Amino acid sequence: MALDEYKKKRDFTKSPEPAGKDGRKSPAGKTARFFCVQKHLASHLHYDLRLEHNGVLLSWAVPKGPALDPATNRLAMHVEDHPFEYGEFEGVIPEGYGAGIVMLWDRGTWTPESDDVEAALAKGDLKFTLDGYKLKGSWVLVRTKGGAKWSSGDSDRSWLLIKHRDQWSGELDITEFAPLSVKSEGDFADILAEDNPDVWRSNRPAQGGDTGKLFERIIAQAVAMKTGRSEGSEGSKASSRSESSKRSSRATTTKKAAASKKR
Repeated sequence: MALDEYKKKRDFTKSPEPAGKDGRKSPAGKTARFFCVQKHLASHLHYDLRLEHNGVLLSWAVPKGPALDPATNRLAMHVEDHPFEYGEFEGVIPEGYGAGIVMLWDRGTWTPESDDVEAALAKGDLKFTLDGYKLKGSWVLVRTKGGAKWSSGDSDRSWLLIKHRDQWSGELDITEFAPLSVKSEGDFADILAEDNPDVWRSNRPAQGGDTGKLFERIIAQAVAMKTGRSEGSEGSKASSRSESSKRSSRATTTKKAAASKKR
């Protein structure tokens, strides 16, 4: 089954990732279907390109993220198929495979330029058009020489993700220009603050190097945000209690005045 490898790698009693459902049918031929890119901070930062096909999301991990410059070839490592439901996932994977923070960085539709997607994948030359919030226009995934033959259940094969020259290409670094989530409009710290910033007080996904420092910074930001919200909430409750006390005091004074007038 297409999702066997995906399910084998994950413990869904600990991971919030969707287990997925079988039986979904995807459009065929040159028909638009779902795509997304998830920005994933795990043992290293990378971007996961996911294209809907045959009821699942074909997936490639792109370490440096998509580039709009046709002269820049981005390494794209083919990984296990993901369930269609994963296309809306954003959150914190506390431990195990893929532990880290997942951001829904882009989403929209993709349309293959070939009627036979399977043949294009087998050939190692998949041309397609993206219509997302951030990524648009014509692209191609090209398998590098010496790569294994196509099989959707296999993983870790080397491809290149390349932007074709069109009105949507250019030298702009889209990952720096548009770094936030298209779902929550937040960054990694916002996503972590909505969950549990203390989850990696020890044994976080990356301890040293640039990724480790990035985790340290994000965790500190998330803790500060969570603390600020908590203090703000307590302040709001205290203010509410104070106002309630004032209203009660005014009501008691009014009742006493009324009773005095009657006497």
